[in-house]
Parts: sequence; structure tokens; C-alpha cells
Amino acid sequence: MKIQLETFDQHSKSPFKLLHDPKLNHLFYWHFHPEIELVFIEGASATRHVGDHISNYTDSDLVLIGSNIPHLNFDHGVTSSYQKEVLHIKPSFRIDFIQQTPELQSLEHLLELSKYGIAFSGSTKTEVGQLMKKLYTLPPFDYFMQVIYILKRLSQSKEFELLHKKPFINIYSKKEQGRIRKIYALIDERYQEKITVDEVANLCNLTKPAFCRYFKKTTGSTFIGFLNQYRISQAKRLLLTGKNISETCFECGFESLSYFNRTFKKVTNENPSEFKKKLASNLI
Repeated sequence: MKIQLETFDQHSKSPFKLLHDPKLNHLFYWHFHPEIELVFIEGASATRHVGDHISNYTDSDLVLIGSNIPHLNFDHGVTSSYQKEVLHIKPSFRIDFIQQTPELQSLEHLLELSKYGIAFSGSTKTEVGQLMKKLYTLPPFDYFMQVIYILKRLSQSKEFELLHKKPFINIYSKKEQGRIRKIYALIDERYQEKITVDEVANLCNLTKPAFCRYFKKTTGSTFIGFLNQYRISQAKRLLLTGKNISETCFECGFESLSYFNRTFKKVTNENPSEFKKKLASNLI
């Protein structure tokens, strides 16, 4: 499955977007988006990384993440059998619908708290998780009403923890957020091809040296390092589907097998053949 940036189809009039059981465990997907996100994962124990908060969850997790709070995909590195449901809520739904409806002010308080990041527990997590697992089966009207009920149930719960002591502020300006999205979208679309630093610098209307400084400051990585990490994530996905090493190398945009092997080793601490061997032993 090709990873998609978690953004809305701008032509869709729906205030919600459901991602039913997306499997991204082979990817390190550190990202943010303007939509508020409610994520439920079951059958996994992994790292919860939301904004500046890092902790571990066990067996399942239910988290509400505010607009533009960076977060890691909750299934990163998970090897067990698991199920995940991700619900996105457009910011306009809060502004145009919830804030304009007095009867829904409890939901407004919940979405305001989402700026801290909220992890739910106990019966709230269990009940809401089961409701989220059924959302994809519902017809549009029932789906809409069920989302409203889920938000109501969360707004009434006292079984939660705020993940930050104060609302998380994304350090990137709107201009920078747009620029980062353009870069990520280009990588997502063109990682199988040759992408030069000059090309991406031009996309951002920056000189090459200015772009390199900007990207390093923004992501903590060089552009080539970041691109290679993404390509290796895709390579692991292909190897998991049974592709051989040579096919995987060239399908992920690497121009030589030796460079692919070195890069794979650098990113994963094992070479592709070791990865395939470990995968084969786990399937026995």
C-alpha cells in the first residue's frame, strides 16, 4: 500500500475522513495536518509519540490529537496482528458547526482540550474503540451520527490523560507548513525516480544552500538522508511482499545495488539479505 499524506480531498464536502485499518507499521511516518485526529489501535504495544510527548502503550490505545500537532504513526515497528482506525475531523466542522451550536458546547470543550493531546483509558477506550471499528460499515447518515455520539462519549469521560502541560504549538508557520507539505508530497509521488536537491530547492523558491540549511533545521536530517530513509521504508514494504533484493532496489529509486545495500544497512542496522532471512524465519 502506497502511503498517503493525511490530508483531505479538498473537493469533499464531508467533515470527516475515516482511514479503515491502514497498515503503516513498516514506515516511520512523522507528520502533522490541520485535521483533528482520533486514532484507535488494538492488538499492539508500541510507542506513543505525540508532539513532545513520548511514552509506551500496551495492547491498545485511543488518542485524540489536535490540529497540526506532529505525531508518529502508532503502529510504527509493530509486528503483531493489529487493527487500527483513524478518524480525521476538518477544522471547519468545529468552526462552522460545533461553535455555532449551543447544544454542542461539550464537544467544543473536548476539541479545545485536543490541543494538549488526549489519551483515553478504561471503559472509555474499550467502548469507543469498538464503535470506531464499526464506522466503516455504516451508511452515511448513521456514520455521521455515530461520529457525533463518539465525540459526545469522549466529552463526558473522566478516563483520560493530557499529554502536554499546555497546548502544543507547532513551531512551523503556515508558510513553512505548506512548504513541508510540498516536499513530502513530491517525495511520496516521485521517490521511485531521481530527485535532485536543486529540483526541490526550486520547488521551495530557495537557493540550494538556503534549502539545505532550511531542511536540516526543519527535519534534523539532510534531504538526501530523509529521501533515503523514505525509500528504505518502501523497500522494506516490497521485501515483505516477496520482491527480491534487486527488484526492490530499482523500484525504490536507487541507481545501484551496492548503494542500496549500504543505505539499507545504515538505516536499519542490517542488510537486505539479513532482513529477508529474518522475515522468512518468522514465517516458519
